[in-house]
Amino acid sequence: MTCDRRNIIQFDEGWNFVQKAITKLKNIIEGLPEPQFTTEEKMMIYATIYNMCTQKPPYDHTARLHEKYQESYVEYIFTTVLPPLNEKNGELMLRELVIRWSNHKIMVDCLSKFFHYLDRYYVVRLYISPCKEVGLLTFRDLVYDRIKGKVRDAVISLINREREGEQIDRVLLKNVLDFFVEIGMGKMDYYENDFEEAMINDAAAYYSRKASIWVLDSSCYNYMLKAHECFRQEKDRASCYLHPSTETKLLEKVQQEFSSVVSGHSAQLLEKMHLEDSCDDMVDDFVKLEWGICKYKKNLRTKKKNSVGGAKKIKTREISHLTHFSLLFRGGRF
Repeated sequence: MTCDRRNIIQFDEGWNFVQKAITKLKNIIEGLPEPQFTTEEKMMIYATIYNMCTQKPPYDHTARLHEKYQESYVEYIFTTVLPPLNEKNGELMLRELVIRWSNHKIMVDCLSKFFHYLDRYYVVRLYISPCKEVGLLTFRDLVYDRIKGKVRDAVISLINREREGEQIDRVLLKNVLDFFVEIGMGKMDYYENDFEEAMINDAAAYYSRKASIWVLDSSCYNYMLKAHECFRQEKDRASCYLHPSTETKLLEKVQQEFSSVVSGHSAQLLEKMHLEDSCDDMVDDFVKLEWGICKYKKNLRTKKKNSVGGAKKIKTREISHLTHFSLLFRGGRF
């Protein structure tokens, strides 16, 4: 196709040439047998679009090219991206999503360069989204909005499987959660509202169930150890594949759940402490870590006081033990 400015390029003729280039790009991205673009080909594509945009009316095809540019993404998404995503579930779906998002970003990067002239004048003049943003927004509108719930649930399921001791693909989770961040295009709203909030609430429910069982079935010492280990694992999990902004929120929620269970079973814990010979030594070790102030201390001291001196000492010892025990869950310094 000639790009001589002296020749008028009809829209159908020019678009046919550009569309063939787009089809070639799709084939390359999908791994189909297709030679890479040469520098000359890239220049010819850009020049064709440039000429179609700079011809005098009625041969200025800028607006129609902009429409076709967006339609190219729509067609690609409905024919190539959504079908395999809809067919898969769980981890397989997450793997497919990572591939599709990576491919889409490559496509956006290439096409936005081909159509760059639209950004220079048409987009600026009409105050509309730049070509690169159009490509990303189209994926968000047509893919993300359809599958975000499915993706969120699959990620949370994998996290819970890891909590139960199963080995999972952490790199996969990191890539999926990066997708939640990237789809926000500079804003954290999508990650926070569509994933983080649900994940933290699920973690709270998970540890509430676990702690309620452990506080009854385990010794005080073993309960502390289990809480300590859970906190350590969540910290590791957060640093490995969650966004850095999630760590503090998640750890605070985990602490809150363990502390809440301790508060709800204070009587049972005091009884356990009377029966556990190792409790004194164990408590002394934890006190040295300077965890915060016990929220149960005040409540226990308002109970009926025993006037017998020996009983007072026992009561004080009970308060001290429970105070030290609950310090675990208030300072966050496991």
